[in-house]
Amino acid sequence: MCSAAPGGADPVRDGAILRLGFHPPEVRVPGFEIIDLATLHERRRRRGRRPDLVHRVDFHTLTLITEGSGEHAIDFVTYPCRPGTLLWVRPGQVQRFVRPGTTNGTHLLFTPAFPPHNSSADRLVNEWYGPGCWQLSAGPQYAVLSTLLGQLRAEYDRPQTVSAEILQLLLATVLLQIDRLPHPEGSGDPHAGGEVYARFRAELERGFATTRRAADYAQRLGYTVKTLTRACTAATGQPVKHIIDGRVALEAQRLLAHTHEPVATIARRLGFPEPTNFGKFFTRHAGVTPGAFRLAHQGR
Repeated sequence: MCSAAPGGADPVRDGAILRLGFHPPEVRVPGFEIIDLATLHERRRRRGRRPDLVHRVDFHTLTLITEGSGEHAIDFVTYPCRPGTLLWVRPGQVQRFVRPGTTNGTHLLFTPAFPPHNSSADRLVNEWYGPGCWQLSAGPQYAVLSTLLGQLRAEYDRPQTVSAEILQLLLATVLLQIDRLPHPEGSGDPHAGGEVYARFRAELERGFATTRRAADYAQRLGYTVKTLTRACTAATGQPVKHIIDGRVALEAQRLLAHTHEPVATIARRLGFPEPTNFGKFFTRHAGVTPGAFRLAHQGR
C-alpha cells in the first residue's frame, strides 16, 4: 500500500486531481524518507484525510508489505496486498487505498533527484512507466530486498549524522535488485526496446497531449517510424501508435474518473478540438463512451 504525502504542506491540484508533494515533517535527508506503513496511515488520520483519497504524488514510493492484508489501486488496477507484496508508485500515477486493511511494512519515499546520477538506477527512476506490483511471498528475492531496506532504515535512523551518500548507494542497489525481478505477466520488458524505446517513452510523456502522430515523435527523436515501431514491439508487443494512443487514453480515464471537468474540456486538454472526435477515440480504446466510463467510476 503506497503512498500519501509524508505530511506538512497542503496538497495542490493537478487538473483537479489532488497532487501531494514531498514534505516530510522531519527532514533528516533532503529528498528521502523511510517509515513504517502504519506511521503513514497515522499521519493521514491526523490530517483528517479519507482512507480512500484519490491522489497523485510528485515522488516515488516503494512499499514492502511485511504483515496483514489489504488492497491498493494504481491507475485502475487493484492489487491485493499481503506479506511479500512489493509496490512501486511513480510520480504522476493516480492511486488510492481501496481497502487499507491491516497491512504494515516498510514505506520508502524519494524524489527523482535523490538516487545517484552516475548509476544505472537513475534510468529506472526517470522511467514513468513500469510494473507496479510484485508478489514475492517469502522467497529469496523478498529476503534480499528486506535486508537492503533494513540497512536503509538503520542508516536513516542513526542518532548521529546520517550519510546521504550511503542512503543513495543503498537505494540504487534496491532499485537494481527490483530491476532483476521477473516482470509481471502482461507488463512486457521495457529493456528489450533499448535506448530507442526509453527515449520515445520520455518524449511521449512530454508530448502526448499535443500530438498522437508517430511521425512527429520520430522526427523529434531523429528516428524513423519503423525504428520506433520495432522498439515498441520488442518492449511491449505493440506498435508505436498503440503505445501513443494508450497513453492518451490513460490520461483521459484519469480525468474522467477523478475530476468533474466537462468532457469537452478534457478533450481539449488532450489535443482534441472536437469533443465528438474525442468520444470516438475514447470509445474505441475503452469500449464505452466517456460519459459511461465516468458514471461507472464516479458512482462507486
